[in-house]
Parts: sequence; structure tokens; C-alpha cells
Amino acid sequence: MAKHNDIGQWGESIARDYLVARGYAILDSNVHVGHKELDIVAIKGNRIIFAEVKTRSDKFTDPADTIDSKKINRIVRAADSFIRSHKIPHEAQFDIIIIIGTPEGDHTIEHIPDAFMPPLRGAR
Repeated sequence: MAKHNDIGQWGESIARDYLVARGYAILDSNVHVGHKELDIVAIKGNRIIFAEVKTRSDKFTDPADTIDSKKINRIVRAADSFIRSHKIPHEAQFDIIIIIGTPEGDHTIEHIPDAFMPPLRGAR
């Protein structure tokens, strides 16, 4: 497996542990909906949370920059499919979790709850 895949899996593991420690219940992770993927699906209170995890080994590039409108649309479509197929009655929330570091060293976590709202239907 490529090193960037190892870093990504490590980051998602760190993100899951982070969420569990803060009272989130993890429903699933690495959920494939067609060609789209949801990194982490969790429940907290009356919300279902779809967390997009971005992991980088250095702080010179901002991982949040990779979450553009095209990525947001893919996440929202996958989340909508997940909610419909599982008949989830909860309100959806879209979070971003940014991890900077490596398994061999220190790391930082930035959690951005409600990072974005689903775009209006037909908006581009």
C-alpha cells in the first residue's frame, strides 16, 4: 500500500478515537456509496455526522483546501444515499477533521463541526 494511504488510514483511526472520546458513536467508516466514499459516519445527540478526514504529514499545505465544491457535492450525495438507505431520522451535519503529523511523531487535530451546509438543489 502506498505511504499516503497508510497516513490516511492512520488519520482516520485518530479521528475516530477523537470523536469517541467526545461522546460520538461511530456507526461506520470508509463507507462506499457507488464511487463516492464517506470517511466517518457517527451519531451524537439528534444528529448524524458525516466527517471528512484530511491527513497530511506536514503543515505546509492546508488540507482544507482540497475540500472544494465538487468534493462537497460528492459527500452530500453520498450522505443523502446513506440516510435514505438506512432510514435515518436524524438531522445531518457535515464536519471536517484535519490531522497533521505522522504515526512516528506528534500530531495535531483540528475539528470543524458544521463545516459546510449541503448546497441548494440546482446551485453550482
